[in-house]
Amino acid sequence: MRYCIISIMMRQVALDTETTGMNKFGVHYENHRIIEIGAVEIINRRVTGKYFHVYLNPRRYIDVEAFNVHGISDSFLLDKPTFGEIVHQFLCFIRDSELICHNAPFDLGFINYEISMLHGSFGKVEDFCKIIDTLKLARKMFPGKRNNLNALCERYSIDNAQRTLHSALLDSKILANVFLRMTSGQISMDFFHKNNKEKYFLLKDNLLSKCNIEMNSISLHIIDVSTEELLEHQRQLFLIKQRSGFCMWLDA
Repeated sequence: MRYCIISIMMRQVALDTETTGMNKFGVHYENHRIIEIGAVEIINRRVTGKYFHVYLNPRRYIDVEAFNVHGISDSFLLDKPTFGEIVHQFLCFIRDSELICHNAPFDLGFINYEISMLHGSFGKVEDFCKIIDTLKLARKMFPGKRNNLNALCERYSIDNAQRTLHSALLDSKILANVFLRMTSGQISMDFFHKNNKEKYFLLKDNLLSKCNIEMNSISLHIIDVSTEELLEHQRQLFLIKQRSGFCMWLDA
């Protein structure tokens, strides 16, 4: 009997934007525009290093309050492209992915507003991307606590020392790491409970005793693990133990 193993690629994109301003409700108004887009690719839960980043000429002035947040000036954006000039490259990068945003209504509101002003049947981002809102997710996981990006970085021990000002590219990179930490928890099973550890290990030993495999007959391809990967693996295990109270790989 032959078996065919099918590898399914899961592509996700962590996205952030900076804008000319916003109102007190956190949505665009009075023709506010996007001035920076940062998007980072994640494939099968690994940040690939591929990203999309662009500064945009909004054809209007930036509010003082917004400048104080991101530090992007009107003069810096004078020679930058408009949204219409990069829309095809941008949509090609995010299309058919799971789009990860922190406070998705804000970013999607601005992007869809920009798209709506162009001549073309692009549709809304939600039409061709599945949306994951990490702010909504964080509020469910940590009700009543601060759940902005800085608070989540502190909670998950993610270095954000460079985030002195908001930056769409830097924030999307940070967001990618935050999302991976938020969704890396060990699935809770009854025999993982502290009071049932003995049951688990008895089950494990029983299963192993039934696995009569002649290892010499198997050709294995060994891939060396880097020191950085080992440290990241250990960090993930400690996060699992911190959140679940028990990690089978540490406590075995």
